[in-house]
Amino acid sequence: MSNRIEELVESLASEMLAGTNIELVDVEYVKERDWYLRVFLDKEGGIEIEDCQWLSEQLEEKLDAMDPIKDSYYLEVSSPGLDRALKKEKDFARHIGDMVEINTYAPIDGKKNIVGKLVGLIDNNIQIEVDGTELSVPREKASQVRLHIEF
Repeated sequence: MSNRIEELVESLASEMLAGTNIELVDVEYVKERDWYLRVFLDKEGGIEIEDCQWLSEQLEEKLDAMDPIKDSYYLEVSSPGLDRALKKEKDFARHIGDMVEINTYAPIDGKKNIVGKLVGLIDNNIQIEVDGTELSVPREKASQVRLHIEF
């Protein structure tokens, strides 16, 4: 059910954002203590609170009229944050040259957590450079890929 809701909201948000410089990054419908419908946006120069508020109002109006979600839920529209997860091919393309952190289901070269510079996504393999050596991680073996932030 949550996949169907995510697909519907992704479709609605994409239509609403067409013709703007705002990009839909991700949609998730998850149960924590309560249900949350989260919509993540980005744009060149960074997303602003007004962008989030505008889309939130548009989505709320449309979802209230359609009433496709039977559970009560909280709608959150925001930026994906500095340590955003890379999920779609365009995410990988946009972040070539950036430092990423890959968590794997099983160790690769003895590690389950690999940090390196993203070279690209080639034939469904994540190519990263670690200490001057290029490493290829099959995408299906990666549990999560995030931008790596050093403090």
